[in-house]
Amino acid sequence: MLDLLLAFWLYLAAALDVVLALLASGHAVTTKRDSRAAIAWVGVIWLAPILGVLLYVWLGINRIQRRARSLRPDRREQRDSDLSSCVPEGLERTLAPPGMHLCALEKLMRDVTRLPLMAGNHVTPLVDGDQAYPAMLQAIDQAARSVSLSTYIFARDPTGWRFVDALQAAASRGVEVRVLIDAVGARRFGWRPMLHVLRRAGIRGAPFSPTLIPWQFQYSNLRCHRKILVVDGRVGFTGGMNIHDGNCLQQQPRHPIRDLHFRITGPVVNQLQQAFADDWAFCAGELLSGEPWFTEVPPAGSVLSRGVPDGPDEDFETLRFTLLGAIACARRSIQVVTPYFLPDASLIAALNVAALRGVEVDIVLPVRNDLALVGWASTAQLWQVLEHGCRVFLSPPPFDHTKLMLVDGIWTLLGSANWDPRSLRLNFEFNVECYDRELAASLQDLVRTKIERSRRIHLADVDGRSLPIRLRDGIARLFSPFL
Repeated sequence: MLDLLLAFWLYLAAALDVVLALLASGHAVTTKRDSRAAIAWVGVIWLAPILGVLLYVWLGINRIQRRARSLRPDRREQRDSDLSSCVPEGLERTLAPPGMHLCALEKLMRDVTRLPLMAGNHVTPLVDGDQAYPAMLQAIDQAARSVSLSTYIFARDPTGWRFVDALQAAASRGVEVRVLIDAVGARRFGWRPMLHVLRRAGIRGAPFSPTLIPWQFQYSNLRCHRKILVVDGRVGFTGGMNIHDGNCLQQQPRHPIRDLHFRITGPVVNQLQQAFADDWAFCAGELLSGEPWFTEVPPAGSVLSRGVPDGPDEDFETLRFTLLGAIACARRSIQVVTPYFLPDASLIAALNVAALRGVEVDIVLPVRNDLALVGWASTAQLWQVLEHGCRVFLSPPPFDHTKLMLVDGIWTLLGSANWDPRSLRLNFEFNVECYDRELAASLQDLVRTKIERSRRIHLADVDGRSLPIRLRDGIARLFSPFL
């Protein structure tokens, strides 16, 4: 029998490969939403015997979606309740002519997120870590019942230690503290994550989706890119800012980073807390509900706000629909500030159509990207928006990590997401949409200041790159779905 198996092992291996390849190909064809991704995976599966199947099982199947659904079976039922009567009375007043056209955007967001628009919020922009970190630390110091913190990067540096001290002090006062750090982001600045320090300090923490990917690798998928801090269920912080020294520009760090964060009070804070609770249930298996995590939050201002969670689970493509809807509804102006600009064909077309309709479309990007491949790929795409009238500005150093979108001086989208495939399809993000003229005006002033410091780039500049640079950028663009 053994001799027979040895004689025919090649045939058995080939038959096994065909069976596995058929199963894997069938899974790819029936589950991948993007036909290009399905074609690519089928090619890998058949052109690399056995190895292609193993790669697909490792990288091509979204296990996060499956686990999240098993841990949160009632989440979709919660969101699928009738929201038609949940439009705040102040919406028409906020959108009073000439902003009534944005009612269509509010309906889109209501249907896409399955979350109500909340009235009575106050949103305070916090520029750089010099403003954001003191406000966040003060909130933690004043915590009486609970602290929920989710971040992508929690660096082992003086800023990180200040947060550890504040969280440890809160826990010692009897405050319930939970800290969620992405497993890849936790190792971004070294192989010894801060999570071990937090646990030794008596703080309950959890990594989001541990992985064997090397800590130096910056292009891993299915990461939790959200930045959320909620204190006592009443005060929230969100935006694009991680926890590390680079954001403290007044301290003149070696690698300074500009960024924008927001302090939020009012009923929408419950939606920030719910996003954290969903992620915590997925990572730690603990359900956070009721006191001390959730409470009835009184009105704190006049901003109409709604949380916009996005990720490769039941919130898949929420962000993409948000951007497309906002661009389609714009009548006067669109302002986009993002560090990573790799929009897909549909977003490029939407921006171009808006510009051709007479909408002023301004896009602010860093002149030098902290991820070289992303910067090269982004430059290779710029001609597609420049040739139809969009204006692109390159902001000078330090690197600007701000993520912001403004429409018609009324609507604001703030949060953690970038304009790239990773944020749009592969990572878990959290944003907040706001309807408020005063907030939008203050942020327009901030964007205007950025533009005044920036250099406008024209189509001739992009076309004038040398051939080696154009080839480099073009090759980098081929990898844009993975950057």
